[in-house]
Amino acid sequence: MNLPSIKKIIVIGPAYPYRGGPARFNENLCNALVQQGINTEIVSFSVQYPSLLFPGTSQFESTPPQPFPFKITRMIHTLNPLSWWKTARYIHQQKPDAVLFRYWLPFFAPAFGTIARLLNPSIKVLALTDNVLPHERRMGDAILNRYFLRACDGFITMSDKVFNDLQQFTDNPHKIKVFHPLYENYPPPINQQEAKLKLQLPLNEKIILFFGLIRPYKGLDILLDALSDADLKTESFKLLIAGEFYEDKEKYLQKIIHYQLENKIILKDYFIPDNEVNLYFSACDAVIQPYKSATNSGVSMVSYFYNKPIISTNVGGLKEIIQDNRTGWLCEPNPKDIAKAIKKFLSTNDLSSMEQNIQAFKKEFSWENFIQKMLLLINSIHKK
Repeated sequence: MNLPSIKKIIVIGPAYPYRGGPARFNENLCNALVQQGINTEIVSFSVQYPSLLFPGTSQFESTPPQPFPFKITRMIHTLNPLSWWKTARYIHQQKPDAVLFRYWLPFFAPAFGTIARLLNPSIKVLALTDNVLPHERRMGDAILNRYFLRACDGFITMSDKVFNDLQQFTDNPHKIKVFHPLYENYPPPINQQEAKLKLQLPLNEKIILFFGLIRPYKGLDILLDALSDADLKTESFKLLIAGEFYEDKEKYLQKIIHYQLENKIILKDYFIPDNEVNLYFSACDAVIQPYKSATNSGVSMVSYFYNKPIISTNVGGLKEIIQDNRTGWLCEPNPKDIAKAIKKFLSTNDLSSMEQNIQAFKKEFSWENFIQKMLLLINSIHKK
């Protein structure tokens, strides 16, 4: 395919030393752009969240920096309008063809919307929207969304749900849906037994992994309810919960005690650094996502990167990227149906065929495909 003649793109959003999925995604995206011969850099935050507003222990990576084939400039203070003006001036000096804002919370709308409005109209403004309607909604979200989204020339979504949510805020026709690509900057998989030994996990039991930041919408509470199923209590497996709590963990601990699940649960309740991600996904037999709501999921893409099947509720964008009984098992977001899906996984004797299905299916989640569609979108906006 002949790609549009786009020479430079600036990505606005988190990058190293910030931790988390959006930062790793942006770095993967810029790596892929560089490989396509496009000049790129990330304009990131000098202050992303004020400490009082951040629910976790740290916003920053604990691992040492790695070399990137692109520049990362920390400049945006989300609560300081002077930095927004300086950022717009800096972008003008770089003369990009387009700017891509990574947008997942209305909290960023004042900064992003102002920067976008300060840019010369010759610089096309795209929004890569992980979410439009946030998982935990607050008064004023709609006003903030409109402020930012109406400053954009085009939109990229990664699920039908977000694509449809956009309709509430803009009738701009320049929007596309393209699947969330695979993360490619995590360490390679290792032997499962070796990974289990390093994490001190039982060698003779199946491991189901719940991975990532623990927030209400991710449904860990209904997963624990599901594990109270009498049949599951007699099955030989462990649920490995690996991630930092972004809410009070006491209610989860009380559920574990109430259902007498202490012998079923292994809890690693801290943020998993990038250089240890391969241990958890190599050690597990399947990944579980009992989400109550979802748009897209970076955890799903990490699971596919490591060729692991996914037990998932059929909410939001998750049902678009999991092939039931081929790359995982889909279920309703309630304890009874989640328990049923877990039993299907435990009764599956041949996971190798499912791994082959994943290897074939994940070719659809390539960075090359993502970038081709993004460049075509930019080109269509320039022609309007």
